[in-house]
Amino acid sequence: MRKTLVAAGALLALAAGPGITSAMAQQKSVKIGFVSTFSGPTAVIGNDMRNSFELALDHIGRKMGGLPVEVVYEDDQQKPEVGKQKTEKLIESDKVDFVVGYIWSNVLLASLKPVVDSKTFLVIANAGPSQVAGELCSPYVFSTSWNNDQTPQAIGHYMNQKGVKSVYLLGPNYAAGKDMLAGVASTFKGKVIGQDLTKWPDQLDFSAELTKVKAAKPDAVFVFYPGAAGVQFLNQYAQAGLKGTIPLYTAFTIDELSLPRQKELALGVPGAQEWVNDLPNETNKKYVADYRAKYKSRPSFYGAQSYDAVGLINSAVVAVKGDLSKKDAMRDEMRKANFKSVRGPFKYGNNHVPIQNFYLQDVVKDGDELVLKTVATIVKDSQDEHHKKCPMKW
Repeated sequence: MRKTLVAAGALLALAAGPGITSAMAQQKSVKIGFVSTFSGPTAVIGNDMRNSFELALDHIGRKMGGLPVEVVYEDDQQKPEVGKQKTEKLIESDKVDFVVGYIWSNVLLASLKPVVDSKTFLVIANAGPSQVAGELCSPYVFSTSWNNDQTPQAIGHYMNQKGVKSVYLLGPNYAAGKDMLAGVASTFKGKVIGQDLTKWPDQLDFSAELTKVKAAKPDAVFVFYPGAAGVQFLNQYAQAGLKGTIPLYTAFTIDELSLPRQKELALGVPGAQEWVNDLPNETNKKYVADYRAKYKSRPSFYGAQSYDAVGLINSAVVAVKGDLSKKDAMRDEMRKANFKSVRGPFKYGNNHVPIQNFYLQDVVKDGDELVLKTVATIVKDSQDEHHKKCPMKW
């Protein structure tokens, strides 16, 4: 009897025409899997990403193309093997339409193959390993952040403007750390007189490296240490007597999440970023104001990139009127970056990495608070070098 009813229903749908069949196929939600770090010392980053993602969904009424949105959050525990397992679960068990998130480059690289093999759209909200911008680029993978070496390249340009002649480079020994130090070296015109890649994520004592910096006597130091490591590094830099003696430049070490713990130690340490909380476009003003009202804190660039991920996905789902089977049309719409980004308008390169501005940011006092402020535009319309290795043409 059940088989007969199912068959009869199928015949009725066919008799009614393809429009009815398509409508029946669309009666579901837009299902999104979000992978980030929600436990341990770096959970503050994952929580900020989730808060911003939820706020963006609130701003669009929690619907895309007329369909309700479901989000499944998974904790990668900052471990590549766990990230891969959670990604496979989202694809195979939860059957999500989109996968979003990823803070860490090594976690993303471990998780990339199951996403690409399943032809599930992936929107990277932070990690930017050079391989994904180059030879591992995919029609199904988009970034709302950057390639790892773009931000430090901007700092290299800025150090040239400041007349720095020699620099010592420090960062963690994993994919992003290597990309960051290579990025600075690629644009800095002076001499790199020393470089250390430290154990990640366990090393929080940098005394040995700082002793080497003292001995090398560079004009400046560049450092990349996100999260808790960045807090420790600034403390130890001051304790070693280097603050105020050797200028420090950074990428991703000082942000709205770490600044409340770094406090005055962050003053006078310039950095670069593609988004700063005071960018004057209307979308960003609303995002920052509503985030502060809802969560009683300032959003970080991690959150801003996650907020933009919703805009990008929504643009694709709206373009196909909720018919998620039209993957080619969704990909073509995403390539237009046709949504209002908190960073302002940007374009996609052939590898689906943004071509965008990078700004000099500095820490300033705002009453009783320390905040990040946009000082200048260092690079306009920066495109990563790795796009040349991406075989996609469109």
